[in-house]
Amino acid sequence: MDSQVGANAHYLTPEGARALREELEHLKNVKRPDLAARLRHAIQQGDLSENADYHAAKEEQGFLEGRILELERLLRDSVILDESSQNIGRVRLGVKVTVVEQGLDDHEVFQLVGRAEANPAQGKISNESPLGRALIGKKVGDMVRIAAPGGETIFKVVKIE
Repeated sequence: MDSQVGANAHYLTPEGARALREELEHLKNVKRPDLAARLRHAIQQGDLSENADYHAAKEEQGFLEGRILELERLLRDSVILDESSQNIGRVRLGVKVTVVEQGLDDHEVFQLVGRAEANPAQGKISNESPLGRALIGKKVGDMVRIAAPGGETIFKVVKIE
């Protein structure tokens, strides 16, 4: 994959795609049947107009079916990154990059992923985030400037793996 990243493309690492497939299977094979059983039970209770269990289950069903459709679309329309063919000399989707903020000693490690897989708390940043966009195509030793609410932040690329 080259460093040109389409604005509307969805990219997933193999691990991210696997996690989304597992979530989809769980929703279809566990959550959906459980919810159907709850709905059947609520319907058997009689008057649906005042049946809180029925209304809660119907609302949950709407969210469940929406998430299933979202996951199916995302998996169908995503590009799964082939990490084995990537040139590790430059920052690309799927790689881990170690950076250090100018003036600080602490190194931070991020994995550059597509927006569907981004989770900053786990060190996974989107290629569409300001830092992700700035890092694409950089090599070890390069500096990147990020406009932040508190002013400009400068990072140095220390390692790419």
